[in-house]
Amino acid sequence: MGKVRNVLFIMCDQLRADHLSCAGHPTLKTPSIDSLARRGVLFPQAYVQSGVCGPSRMSYYTGRYVFSHGATWNRVPLSVRERTIGDYLRPAGLRVALAGKTHVLPDTEGLERYGIEGGSALAALMRAGRFEELDRYDGHSPPGEESGYAAYLRAQGYNSDDPWSDYVISADGPDGQPASGWHMRNVHLPARVAEEHSETAYMTREAMRFVEDMGDRPWFLHLSYVKPHWPYMAPAPYHAMYGADDALPLNRDESEWKDQHPVLAAYRRHEESVSFQRPEAPGLVRPAYMGLIKQLDDWLGRLFAQLEKLGRLDDTLILFTADHGDFLGDHWLGEKEMFYEEALRVPFIVCDPDPAADATRGTVDRRFVEAVDVVPTCLAALGQPSYDHLVEGRSLLPLLRGGAVETWRDAVFSELDYSFREARQMLGRKPQDCRAMMVRTERWKYVWWQDFRPMLFDLANDPRELRDLGADPAHAAVRGEMEERLGAWLKGRKTRVTVDDAYVAARTASHKKHGIFFGVW
Repeated sequence: MGKVRNVLFIMCDQLRADHLSCAGHPTLKTPSIDSLARRGVLFPQAYVQSGVCGPSRMSYYTGRYVFSHGATWNRVPLSVRERTIGDYLRPAGLRVALAGKTHVLPDTEGLERYGIEGGSALAALMRAGRFEELDRYDGHSPPGEESGYAAYLRAQGYNSDDPWSDYVISADGPDGQPASGWHMRNVHLPARVAEEHSETAYMTREAMRFVEDMGDRPWFLHLSYVKPHWPYMAPAPYHAMYGADDALPLNRDESEWKDQHPVLAAYRRHEESVSFQRPEAPGLVRPAYMGLIKQLDDWLGRLFAQLEKLGRLDDTLILFTADHGDFLGDHWLGEKEMFYEEALRVPFIVCDPDPAADATRGTVDRRFVEAVDVVPTCLAALGQPSYDHLVEGRSLLPLLRGGAVETWRDAVFSELDYSFREARQMLGRKPQDCRAMMVRTERWKYVWWQDFRPMLFDLANDPRELRDLGADPAHAAVRGEMEERLGAWLKGRKTRVTVDDAYVAARTASHKKHGIFFGVW
């Protein structure tokens, strides 16, 4: 093992923290991901800054909380003023590339305002979040020109104007007619695409090709899988590897329907939640979800074997995580977004090749980690400036390399803007009135809702989060303390973004040097 020269940042979409064997899943075996945990550190208390793909990913890419970067939902572009990991590492000589999904939307208005021409190389980079797109594939709709996947499928004989819809997320129904994976009732069937031509296989090969082509040149690769996100359609044999008895027990209780929080009640009326409330739904969908994870693990095994063969395990920092989790019927919900553990706690493994990290290999560190920690960790590992005036996360290197850490965070924070969701209409809210923020400590989880009562969970006595104490008079003092924690965090956001602290320090009380003598008697 040696010094860090490259970074491999692996992200799965909608992967729950409890769906890995190294995290304790009793039946889903993930030996490749487990091997990464044995070579690195597993952080079981890692949290995302939003339970929504877009804002969560923008926090991963910028190192800044949602309140600071402003891309509050999937359809909200990241401002051109915001710096991403590409802005930080490209000047250092690394090739910063993407294979897969980012959810980055171009700030078209900002580009036009700054006069950045649409056809320029700079505009292309800024539209892509400063990633060089080897293959951009977000996986929610048929791939466009940004991805070569559709053309690849046609070259393999999948003759269709839309091979993604007709083969990748479609099955042969019992009546011989195509059965769409958009309908969760069909996800127990095998996808019509062969496993070796599936999304996970294709994108892994793209990553492997990049690593081999780079040789000894330094790189940062964001390998961002679209699975196990819906549509939950797995190719054979992964569609049938697991059954309902292999899935984790449902975490929901009839008592949760009593005295519901208004926003939560609205979310439970969303179509995906109603579908997962069907008695048969979790037992049908969860095995397919597990199969998609197993396929990911198998292909990661191939990638890790290639890295070892090329000697890249000796100089590559590897981070493995997810943008959020998935309820899969827990708490009577589908999708994610709400502030329960199933949505906000994510798998998080870091493998540092530096010999200084040898003492922590194979350990489990239960200190709180956040998505915003990825950027400062990469910068520190590569010996780059920390950009403390912008980056709001903390480098994990002291935790990985056994360095002295006087204090570490004792809380994590997450946010939600539900203005784009049907819940807003159900509640009669305006788009600007749909904000929520969470602070979670070791014992308490507190959620502030704009113009609604808060939510509060006692995680020591109610780890499954089945009893909301947000209106309990006996816990008014706790709610007050947690509200203060949230307020203090908000006051600490980094809003002076155009100059760093060194710039300020060099100019402090320097007016007389410039011939300015105000206030002199």
